[in-house]
Amino acid sequence: MAENELRTIPRTKLRLILGKLYYSELRYALWLKKRSSFARKRSDERLPFVHFHHETILLRQLKDVDMQYQYNKIINLKLAAKKLNGIVVHPGEVLSYWKLIGRPSARKGYVKGMVLTGGKVSPGIGGGLCQMSNLIYWMTLHTPLTVIERHHHGYDVFPDNNRTQPFGSGATCYYPYGDLMIYNGTNSDFQLSVRVGEIHLEGEWRGTIPPEFRYEIEQREHEMRGERFGGFSRHNKLYRVVTDMDGNFVREDFVVENHAMMMYSPFLPDAAAKK
Repeated sequence: MAENELRTIPRTKLRLILGKLYYSELRYALWLKKRSSFARKRSDERLPFVHFHHETILLRQLKDVDMQYQYNKIINLKLAAKKLNGIVVHPGEVLSYWKLIGRPSARKGYVKGMVLTGGKVSPGIGGGLCQMSNLIYWMTLHTPLTVIERHHHGYDVFPDNNRTQPFGSGATCYYPYGDLMIYNGTNSDFQLSVRVGEIHLEGEWRGTIPPEFRYEIEQREHEMRGERFGGFSRHNKLYRVVTDMDGNFVREDFVVENHAMMMYSPFLPDAAAKK
C-alpha cells in the first residue's frame, strides 16, 4: 500500500457539503426502491437459540477528551437500542443500521457525544453510536449472516490495553450513507438483541435453529510502522476460520484488510497511554 493512501485528502467545505447531499440522496433512493427487502419486524419474544453474544465496556477515559461525552454516548446508545432491539431478519431480508435508527437529532433526544472526523475528536449530536455498529459487526462475523456493507475506521483510536477484539474489527457509521448492512442468506430467521447495561453494551444474535458452525476471527500480518509524513500507522488482515460444532475444519474466509493512522504512540507503556 502506498504511504500517501493513509493521508487525509484535503477537500473544500463546499465539496464536502455537496458530496454529503449527493450520497445522502442516493441512500434515501435505495431505501425507497428496496424498501420491501429491509428488515422492519420487531418481536418482544426472543428466538430460542443464541448464536453469538458479546459485550463492550461503555466508559473509557481518552486523553484530552471530556468524560461527559462518554456519559452522553450512553444516552445516545439507549435511544438507538430501542430501535434495534428485537429486530427479526427473515431469510432474504437486509438489516440496515441507519434505516432502523433514523437520523439522530436533538429533537429525538440525542445529545452531543464524541465524533471522530479526519483524525480529530469533536462533539456532535448522536456521537458514540459507532460503538453499537462495532458490536453488531463483530457479532455478525460469528454467524452465517453476510455483511454486505461496512465502512472501516480510518484511525485507530485506542491502545491495546483492555482491547478484546483485534484491530480493524469494527464498523464506523455516519448517517445516512455510512451504513452497516447485513443480509440473511440462510433459511431461518435471525434476531438482533441489544441492551445498554450498567457497565457494558451487550448484544446477541439469536436464531430459530441452533448454530451449525463455530467462527474464530484471526489477525494476520499485523504491523505498526512510522510514516515519513508523520505519525504511526497500523495494518493487518483478518480471516475467519469456520469449524463444525465438533471442532473440525470447514473453511477459511478472508474478511478484510485494514490500514489506519494511530491516534496514540505505539511505544508508550499502558500506564502512560491512559493519561
